[in-house]
Amino acid sequence: MNKLFFRILVLLMSLSLIGIILVQVYWFNNSFQNNDEQFKFHVKQVIGEVAQKLQQQEAYSFYDKYNHIKDSTGKLPQRDDLSEFFYIQKNRKTNKTIVYSNSIITEDYKINGSLFDKRFNNERFKNFSSKRVTEVFNDNSIDNSSLDVSVIPDVKIEKSGNLEILDNAQFEIFYKDIASAMPINERVSSDKVQKLLKKQLEEYGVKTKFEFGIYSSGIATKIKSSNFAFIRDLTYTIPVFTDNEGNSKYELMVTFPHKKRFLLSELVSITILSIIFTLIIIIAYSSALNQLIRQRHIDEIKTDFINNMTHEFKTPIATINLALDAIKNPKIIDDKEKVFRYLQMIRDENKRMHAQVENVLRISKLEKRELDITKDPVNIEDIINDAIEHVSLILEDRHGKVSTNFGALRTTALVNEVHFTNVIVNILENAIKYTPTVPEIQIFTENVKDMILIKIKDNGQGMSKVAQKRVFEKFYREHTGDLHNVKGHGLGLSYVKRIVEDHNGQVYVESEKGKGSTFIIKIPLIN
Repeated sequence: MNKLFFRILVLLMSLSLIGIILVQVYWFNNSFQNNDEQFKFHVKQVIGEVAQKLQQQEAYSFYDKYNHIKDSTGKLPQRDDLSEFFYIQKNRKTNKTIVYSNSIITEDYKINGSLFDKRFNNERFKNFSSKRVTEVFNDNSIDNSSLDVSVIPDVKIEKSGNLEILDNAQFEIFYKDIASAMPINERVSSDKVQKLLKKQLEEYGVKTKFEFGIYSSGIATKIKSSNFAFIRDLTYTIPVFTDNEGNSKYELMVTFPHKKRFLLSELVSITILSIIFTLIIIIAYSSALNQLIRQRHIDEIKTDFINNMTHEFKTPIATINLALDAIKNPKIIDDKEKVFRYLQMIRDENKRMHAQVENVLRISKLEKRELDITKDPVNIEDIINDAIEHVSLILEDRHGKVSTNFGALRTTALVNEVHFTNVIVNILENAIKYTPTVPEIQIFTENVKDMILIKIKDNGQGMSKVAQKRVFEKFYREHTGDLHNVKGHGLGLSYVKRIVEDHNGQVYVESEKGKGSTFIIKIPLIN
C-alpha cells in the first residue's frame, strides 16, 4: 500500500471517528438543554397551578365560613333597591307598548367583619339579586312620559335571580382584604403546600426531590420544608396570595437539589446505547487500524524475509554450480580426491538448503497445528549434550567453545527429543552467529521447585530493549546496519518459543547491548 494513500486513509478514518464522537456530544448537550427547558416549563406550570389552588382553597374556606355564619343567624335579610332601570318602546301603528324594568336588590345579613377579624368590624356582607319585568300594553292607556301603576298590562313576564358576578366580586374583595391582614401561617400550612406540590409535580412527570419555602419581602417565613435553601440555578419562584390591587408580599420558592441527576436519568438509556455503539466503533476502528499497521509491517517483514531467503539460497546454489562446473573439467574429473571434495561441497550446500526449507515447513506446520509432537521421559542434560555435538563443527570453525555447569539434581522431563534438541541447537546457532568475536558459550542447569531451568549465556553483541520484546516474533530480525551481515530469516526463535510452550514451558531472554545475551528455558519435571 502506498504510504501517502495509507496516511490519507488513516487521517480520513480518524476525522470520521472524531466527527461521530463530536456529533454524539452535540446531540447529548442538545437533548440535555431541551430536557432542561421542558423541565423549567413544567415546573413553572406546576408552581403557577399550586399558587392558584392555594388562593382558591383559601377563598373556599372563607366562603364556607361565611355561609355557615349567614345560615346560623336565623334573620331575614334587609332588602334595599340598589338601582333600577326602565326601557319603554311603543309602536305607533299598532299602539303596542313594551315596558322593561330591571332592579338590583341587596340583601344585608348584618354580618360584621369582627367574626373574621376585629380590624374589619364596620364591614357588612351582602348578597346581590336582580328582578326583571317585561310588560306589554296593546292600547293607548300608557304613554312614554308616565307609568300608571293602575293600568293592567296585557302581558306581564317576571324573572328574578342572583347576580353571581357581583356576589363573587364583592366576596373576593372583602376576603382578600381580610386575608391580607392575617399572618401566613394562619392562611396555609407547610403540609398543604408539600402535598399540592408533590401531586402537581407527579402529574407532570417531575419525579425528583424538591424543597420549598414561602418568603415575605425576601425574609423566610415558617412555611417551608426542613432542608430548603435558595440556589440560584435550581430555584423557581412565583408570587402567592395576591391582594385586590394584584400585588403580593409573599413568594413561593421551589428548589430541586437533584435536578441535573434527574435530567441525566431521562437520557441515561439512550446515552448508554450511544456510548456502547461509539465504543464499538472506536474498538472496530482501532482494530482495523492495528490490522492495517500490522499488515503493512508484515508486508515489510515478508519483503525482508524474501530478500534473506533469496540470499540464503543464492550462495549455496552458486557454490553447487561452481562445483559441478569444476567436476566437468577434464583436468579435475580424473582427480578422485578433488571430485570427492567437490561432491562433499555439493552435499553440504544441499543439506544447508534442505535445513532452511525444513525450518520454514516446521513453522508452517506449527501455525496449522499439524506438527506431531510425541513426548517421552528424557534426560534434559543428554539433550543439551547432543545439541552441543550438532554445533561443534560450526563452533570449531569459529574457534569457540561451550562450557557446561549442570547443577540440577532432577533432570527428567516429558519432551519430544527431536524438537527439543532443535530448540537448543537454534539458540546455540544464534549465539555463534551473533558473536562477532570468538564465541564463548556457557550452559547452566538448576532446579526451581518442580521445574528445570536451562540458561544459555553467550558473549555476543547483545540486544536492545525493543529487540528483547520482539525477538520471538516470526520473521523478526534486529537490523545491524548491513542487512546480510548475519545470515538468517527470523524463524528460529519463533520456532523455539512455540515448541517450548507446547511443552508447557517458558522461554525468555535477558540481554544488554554489547554484553551478550542469556536465554532462559523453564520446563516442568516429571513428578
